Amino acid sequence: MLKRSGFILTFFVAVYLVLPVNTAAQSNGYEGTQVCGTCHKTEKQGQQLKIWQESKHANAYKALMTEEADKIAKEKGLATKAVESPECLKCHAAGHDVADKKLIGPKFKIEEGVQCETCHGAGSAYKTLKVMKSREESVKNGLIIWKDNTEIEKGCKSCHNEQSPTYKEFKFDEMWAKIAHKVPAAK
Repeated sequence: MLKRSGFILTFFVAVYLVLPVNTAAQSNGYEGTQVCGTCHKTEKQGQQLKIWQESKHANAYKALMTEEADKIAKEKGLATKAVESPECLKCHAAGHDVADKKLIGPKFKIEEGVQCETCHGAGSAYKTLKVMKSREESVKNGLIIWKDNTEIEKGCKSCHNEQSPTYKEFKFDEMWAKIAHKVPAAK
């Protein structure tokens, strides 16, 4: 009996020590462009929301809702419509693969396609002004900030590549100029 109670005590101590690690490792939730746009629509922030809204990224999900997309999906041997296929959604919609629906904020819309959180990471832990005021805190809480154009290009090419059935030569400098959205330097 003593061995068994020692095992049980050891088990509970191990669970107690491991539990906080697992809790901290939970994924951030997706908030959506409306939440990001609250701050990132101003001139001071470089009108980042507007740049995205006027881009093809904002309509990437809608592109999957066409007959042409379904034709391509069928030609690729996919059993579902393009808008329902993980193979298509992985490059056309943020948050498409989130199994835990509690990680999807009330303002998040998959229909917004390739959005802020596609490239900058799910934002529930860094969305507040208090966190966003500190670049270091934002990054600690999940914000992805690309170091340089080499990293940005690599990120873009994770979707804009030869595996895409509609791939056309990807000219990074030309395409980045259309979507670049830096915060202007303070005056």
